[in-house]
Amino acid sequence: MRLQCGSQPECNTAPKPSEGTRIKLRMSLLDQPLLGTEFVAVDTETNGLSAEACELTEVGAVLVGGGELHDTFESLVRTNMPLGRGIQRFTGITQQMIDRAPAPEVVLVSLERMLRGRVLVAHNAAFDRRVLRQAFTRVGLDWPEAPVICTAALARSLLPLQRERRLAALADALGIEVRLAHRALADAETCGRIFCALFGRLCANAATVADALKLVAPARRRASAPGRRRGREWAMTHRLPFELEFDGLPTDPGVYIFRDERGKALYVGKSVSIRTRARAHFAPSTQRAAWTSHARIVDYQATCSELGALITENRLIKQLRPPGNVRLSAADDRLCYIRCRLDIAFPVLEVSRAPAAGRAVNIGPLKGRRWVGELVEQLESLFSLRHCGRALPRREHPSAYGQMGRCMSPCLGDLDPNAYRRALDGAMRLFLGEGDARAGLLEHVESQMRAAAADQRYERAAALRRRLTRLGSILERVEGVLAATHARPRLVLAPHPTALRFDALWIAGGRLVDFGELSDDVGELGARTAGALSRAGRVGELGAHLPPDEVDELRIIHTYMASHPDLPELALDPAPSERRLSEFIAGARDRVAAAHSTAAHSITTAQAKGSATTSASTEGASDTTAPSGASRRTNASAIEPNRGDCATLVTRPAARSR
Repeated sequence: MRLQCGSQPECNTAPKPSEGTRIKLRMSLLDQPLLGTEFVAVDTETNGLSAEACELTEVGAVLVGGGELHDTFESLVRTNMPLGRGIQRFTGITQQMIDRAPAPEVVLVSLERMLRGRVLVAHNAAFDRRVLRQAFTRVGLDWPEAPVICTAALARSLLPLQRERRLAALADALGIEVRLAHRALADAETCGRIFCALFGRLCANAATVADALKLVAPARRRASAPGRRRGREWAMTHRLPFELEFDGLPTDPGVYIFRDERGKALYVGKSVSIRTRARAHFAPSTQRAAWTSHARIVDYQATCSELGALITENRLIKQLRPPGNVRLSAADDRLCYIRCRLDIAFPVLEVSRAPAAGRAVNIGPLKGRRWVGELVEQLESLFSLRHCGRALPRREHPSAYGQMGRCMSPCLGDLDPNAYRRALDGAMRLFLGEGDARAGLLEHVESQMRAAAADQRYERAAALRRRLTRLGSILERVEGVLAATHARPRLVLAPHPTALRFDALWIAGGRLVDFGELSDDVGELGARTAGALSRAGRVGELGAHLPPDEVDELRIIHTYMASHPDLPELALDPAPSERRLSEFIAGARDRVAAAHSTAAHSITTAQAKGSATTSASTEGASDTTAPSGASRRTNASAIEPNRGDCATLVTRPAARSR
């Protein structure tokens, strides 16, 4: 039997038990034997916010008795605040569904009647009980004070070898099929089935409800050291003398700057949603940094993409040097570069996490540091380059590599620098062509092998054949583009998360030479492209100059592009015509629009599947995201990427804690 929550006038007229009656009911329920007790498995979905802003969006309940599931109850719940895009994608519950849902007082009266005289069962029950208690208090209803059994705690006691106790993991361990997740009734039914699977073991260890509560009671916690208190406790004991309003901030990607009352920058941050991330610094569950007590003004600069926000944040931190930013974002340790500095005598090949500053050849980024290191050793042996470090030691006799013919031994002091440079140029030229250098490198070794065989140097040919096999194995394991960073001038488009807007990045000469929002004017785009190519250096030049202060910017761009390989790119060698630029932009917009449409279809499909377990109708549901990327019911609008607006944070006295 399925109970649906709607407008039920008889619910409001039902007599409410007095306080004394509730205490007596609870005392008698604790003494009941487990085999004769009825349980209600409950699950809740919320708007994803914390503390007082948390609101119930859906509740599902299943009556459990005798180790079996019986009646079910489900309903969406109308909220006061709009839902964020993230929680809509996560649960499949849209704002339109919430707008059609019944009021909380109607839903909670029906739920209270179902809980009366029964034991509440939930997974991670502390969360569901807090959400429900807060919802009951908000509408002026009395919480039924039902005894609570947590299935996660029950598994901890009865399944000590089961280390992972998430709902899906427990269900899988117990052989319970889960067809839908993150919807209230579906999760409540899964929780009920887990409870039924453990019910026999529970009855073997506890005779009454009171014994069961003792079995799942949490272990007594040790007093923690003052320096290790939880973030929530720290935040409550370090309450700010004022509260901050963030409603004026946009929900677009971009950068935000917290300033003190004199306008001095305290902290620079970036996010795909400026408002959400800026507000998170002052959430009750967050351990606040020292600068938060001085924040009075927030200055923001919206961009069209996450990559644009990363670049802008990097530049602003260098420019403003705020005390709250201890360091920039950590580099991706999995990525590395093959680099060759050309400003030293007898240059060497190195493997490093960052490209080399100054005049150099940088190859990458590449993934697989071990294989990249072996690739460098193969290049050094093939072209007789130095194997030693950047400092050139002086020797009286050749090194071991020199004696084997794998090094030109410039350390002896009698080598012509031009001869070494010709060998180095031969190695680096392989990485300056179009596309990846893997095929060219293998072809170079194969040509040497055939030449040695033609000269009847069969031992040399056999050695090169073995090297060719090993080199092919190494190149298969090295991930990334095996080409010099300055050899491929290109235009990269970074899309907005929800709207058809782009940040355009002109990368030429191994540098980011231009950056900004993509314009609809093809003529302006062509002029900016021509200006970028004029700063790219000479065509076919071996190396390129990278200023030291742009090294981390280039690393940020390459790291992002390595993790987003589907970004639209246009090669700028040769220089594209206005027609080619127009076709490229149109194709990029079609691709991004199709990706957005696919994402929206996935959400709609999830909603359709979820509608089978909810009483609220989902017909006619529409996308609640505004074209500008701002969430619905907000007046915040996006600004130009190159213009920052300043908004004073409204301060008001905080409520006195009791």
